[in-house]
Parts: sequence; C-alpha cells; structure tokens
Amino acid sequence: MSASTPLGTSSATAVAPRDGLTEVQASLLEAIAGALTGIEVDYRDLEPLGPEELAAVLAPRDEQYRQRIVHHMVLGELVLRPLPVDVAARVASYAAALGVDDRFVRVARRYAQGAFGLAWMDLQRSGFTEHVRQVELGELPEELCRTDPFQQPIVNPDLEAAWTSFRGLPRGALGREVAEMYDCRQFALPGTPAGPSVYLAQHDFVHVLADYGTNLKGELEVFAFIGRADPDPKGFAWLATLIGLFETGYIVDTGFFERDVRERNIQAQGMGQRIADAIRRGKVVCEHYGTDLFDVDYYALAGQSVDDLRVQLRIPAKSPAARQSGSAGVFELEGYSEIQRRAFEGRNG
Repeated sequence: MSASTPLGTSSATAVAPRDGLTEVQASLLEAIAGALTGIEVDYRDLEPLGPEELAAVLAPRDEQYRQRIVHHMVLGELVLRPLPVDVAARVASYAAALGVDDRFVRVARRYAQGAFGLAWMDLQRSGFTEHVRQVELGELPEELCRTDPFQQPIVNPDLEAAWTSFRGLPRGALGREVAEMYDCRQFALPGTPAGPSVYLAQHDFVHVLADYGTNLKGELEVFAFIGRADPDPKGFAWLATLIGLFETGYIVDTGFFERDVRERNIQAQGMGQRIADAIRRGKVVCEHYGTDLFDVDYYALAGQSVDDLRVQLRIPAKSPAARQSGSAGVFELEGYSEIQRRAFEGRNG
C-alpha cells in the first residue's frame, strides 16, 4: 500500500454521499493527490478507512499536517450541493479523531443544516477577517494598510497615483504588467470609487506572478494558490469562500465578489487538474518562501521584473497537465471573462 493510499481512502470514505463519490469529488481529490505526491490513486474504488485507523496512520505527523488533511476533506464536501448532513457529520468525526479543532468543519456543517448566514459568520472568523492585518506598502499612507476586504474601498488619490505610475515602468516589470492587466480589462484602479481595496488589490499582483486568468476559473486557481502558499492553514478560507461564491452558491456575496453559479466552474472539464496544480504550486512557495502572499510589499517590488520575482518567491511553473487542462495565462484571452473580453476588444478597436 502506497503512503498516499490511507489518506485517499479516508478522504473518499469521509466525503462520499450514500451513492458514492460524485464525479467532481473523485476527479478533484485524485488530482490533488497526484499533484502533491506524484502517486495516482483511483478514489472511486477504495476500501473504507475509519477515523481511528487514519488517526493511527497520521500519529507521527504534526497538527498542521493533520489540519491540511482535514481541509482536503472539507474541500471534497464543499463541492456538494446539497451537502448531506451525514457527510458533514462524518468529516467532523474524522477531524475529532485527528485532534483537529477546525472552524471550516463547522462551516461545512452549517451549510449542510441550511444555516448559510451562520456559516458565513464562521467563515469570516475562520481566517478571512483575521487575515486582514496591517501590511507595509512602501511609502503609501499608513491608513491605507488597514482596510477590510468586506467594506467598500475608500477613495484615495495617493493610491490611485501609485497605480497610475506603474504605467511608466519598463515592460516586464511587475508594476507595468499589473497595470496592463487592469487596462486591458478596463478595471478601475485602486483608490478610485469603483476600484478594489488596497488589501484585495494584493491578489492582482499574484495573478501576474502566478500567471492566472481573471475569469471565475482563474480566480479559483489564484485563490487556491494563495491559500496554500500561506504558512497559516487559515489561508484555506480563500478557496472555501470562492467555491461557495462561484460553485455552490452557499455564500450570497462578500462585498467584493458577488455570487455567480450560472456556470459550474469546478465541474468543468480539467478544473480538478487546475485546482490541484495551483495547490501544488502554493505548497512549494509555502515551503521555500514562507510568507502570506497578501503580506508581500509588492509596491516596493513593482520595478523588478516578473521573471526575477518568480525566482525570488520560488513560484514554480504550471504543470503540463494544468496547461493541457486549459489553465490560461493572465494575458491570454481564454483567461478573460466574457465582459472582460468585450472590454479588451473595445479598447483595441
């Protein structure tokens, strides 16, 4: 039995509905196992493995490792709509056996019970609002660094001017590339009435550095990457929230993204490979760079080349499987949403 088999068996046992794993669950969990271990596991035909047996297997592992295993189980249940109560309870039993007291397990149980408002409150407490902390952003005023991503951004000419200045940087520089990303899509700049908060704008630098598109599939990829790159397991909140917004509709809105379930993005062909590869890449960054990517001072790095910064942050290339599955780059039209593509076409005549 391979080292990954007990983990795969337990995950499949924990999150399977009465009729067995759904196709999207199996493909997603298989892709994550393959991306992280290099071992292929068929999740559709595994013998059950109970909580106590898994606890024995993971006894030598530290709490953070066990917590991330529980997060993979939670991810496997969050893609279900409706989420069966017995599945949520089973995942909770595995978490308890592993000695993991994790709020994401409670979030999933709230979903299963239909208590979406309470679930959203728990999710905020599980990492989102706790993640919003003061970060140093070069010479920008200190008050700009204390923003809440759930609130409307403040209008600030200094922040807008900082982003406008990026357009004068050399081609290939991070600031120039992120400004071009905004201009191509006719996004409003941070600091303007319709622009994002300074905190949320941090993830746009990562879109460029990790080379992910800005449609809903690209957002799922970039937040899977950011969440796993965070040394604190609370980073999982990003992926959990995006799934709730764009896949199952459990979350109505967060103040900066609105719910959109017209297209089932995780169920789309190849998305399991794409999410799994984003998690793999984030894991590499976590192990070698070890800093929450929302805390990086990109303003101080804006003049450096994207290629050099990818080396500095230890961002690995996308896997061939992710590319073949449709993972689009930030400047590839396949990575634009329909509205963003129309904006690009209008800008270019």
